[in-house]
Amino acid sequence: MGYIRAEEILPAEIIELIQQYVDGTNIYIPRKPQHRQSWGASTAYRCELQRRNQLIYQDYLSGKRIRELAEDYYLSEKSIQRIIRIEKCTL
Repeated sequence: MGYIRAEEILPAEIIELIQQYVDGTNIYIPRKPQHRQSWGASTAYRCELQRRNQLIYQDYLSGKRIRELAEDYYLSEKSIQRIIRIEKCTL
């Protein structure tokens, strides 16, 4: 995440007020609740993970063992077990 210089967007009075609390320190200003996005909403990564998890579950149903799936997908056996459990509940 990049940053914007305060001088470029804020009036001098507001900068002086903020400097009373934090002088020369980087601060994070959170989004308003109505503007927040859920994780992965702005990229396709969330969909990619869903598709991967569906493939893992299909492979599991076709007879692959958890250890094999962990090796094939470069995940821990616990992660594979969690994915299978979640996918089983979503059907």
